[in-house]
Amino acid sequence: MAKYLMLKHYRGAPAAVNDVPMARWTPEEISAHVQYMNDFAARLEKTGEFVDGQALAPEGTWVRYDGEGRPPVTDGPFAETKDLIAGWMVIDVDSYERAVELAGELSAAPGAGGKPIHEWLELRPFLTAPPTITE
Repeated sequence: MAKYLMLKHYRGAPAAVNDVPMARWTPEEISAHVQYMNDFAARLEKTGEFVDGQALAPEGTWVRYDGEGRPPVTDGPFAETKDLIAGWMVIDVDSYERAVELAGELSAAPGAGGKPIHEWLELRPFLTAPPTITE
């Protein structure tokens, strides 16, 4: 089994086919989208392929170590993750091909007008330990 992270982007990815920002969706369209995501995760839980997933709030802050007792907090100057990442799902699948298949299916979640978004999802494998060489 291999773990993959599927990232949903607010922006930064190529435009979706149904490229209407969620802020312009009706409450019913948002509910349908969330239900699709929940149903997708529930199906993968049954097959043992779902690990975890979360939607992310738009709020966020950059923090770094800047000396004892002085962690700076900023809202920039770089493109911020909160502006880019809308949510994520971790899957544990038998192959890269299965990961691609699931990402493609998730990309079809409904959006404005109930039509599939066909959004681009970022699919990234988890880093694994390199093989150990023994003599």
